[in-house]
Amino acid sequence: MDSIFHEKQEGSLCAQHCLNNLLQGEYFTPVDLSSIAHQLDEEERMRMAEGGMASEEYRTFLQQPSGNMDDSGFFSIQVISNALRVWGLELILFNSREYQSLMINPINEKAFICNYKEHWFTIRKLGQQWFNLNSLLTGPELISDTYLALFLAQLQQEGYSIFVIRGNLPECEAEQILRFMRVQQQQRPKLIGEDEAQTKMGFGVEDEVVDEDEELKRALALSRQDIDVEDEEADLRRAIQLSMQGSQAAGSAAGEQKEGQNETLTAEELRKRRQAYFDR
Repeated sequence: MDSIFHEKQEGSLCAQHCLNNLLQGEYFTPVDLSSIAHQLDEEERMRMAEGGMASEEYRTFLQQPSGNMDDSGFFSIQVISNALRVWGLELILFNSREYQSLMINPINEKAFICNYKEHWFTIRKLGQQWFNLNSLLTGPELISDTYLALFLAQLQQEGYSIFVIRGNLPECEAEQILRFMRVQQQQRPKLIGEDEAQTKMGFGVEDEVVDEDEELKRALALSRQDIDVEDEEADLRRAIQLSMQGSQAAGSAAGEQKEGQNETLTAEELRKRRQAYFDR
């Protein structure tokens, strides 16, 4: 994991982090992206001027703030697209009719970038494995091939825009190393400041008002629930064992458990108990 470049969140520069994590290096700075944004603004101004510099539409356009960047460090999809074009890379909307008609398995792609509420992050394949390189995480998060499609579908359901990266990504150290080995991850990385946020929120007090950043963190935390879909049968066995232990403990406390008697669970009861186990 140490060979994977992972730029963590600073301010609102997630677009910069998204690009650098995708390219696996410090390729772009805020100055670079601002330059691209200003160039796009100028091109838009020139197109508007073609309709007449004395027109009401042109004067209104000049009074509006830039749609390609703002003071917080946000950059638009146009800026990201132009930045990637420097490397011969292009973006394709994942859920577009044209792309979906190709019926390509996501694991056969090279990378995705995702956007939600003006937050950008990268999902990239390095070697033979996929990694979530979200700058809000404390480190790269390993994503199994089986879970990748589910993860993308869940992001779409939560309102994310997802773009497929097409073209040849620059060679990087992590790609060279992971091409010949596979890594394992014992513990999933947390969101930056997750422990502090939980303490501040009183571990589930519903009355407290949280800002949009914390709402985003909650959404991301939901998308990172600790489920290993490649070992679902093992999870089911643990859930069954847990439900039986719970039943035995409850019966013993009530004095109603008879020696050698087994509790028979319906399929619906087992499903509910398994879901409750995963929810914890």
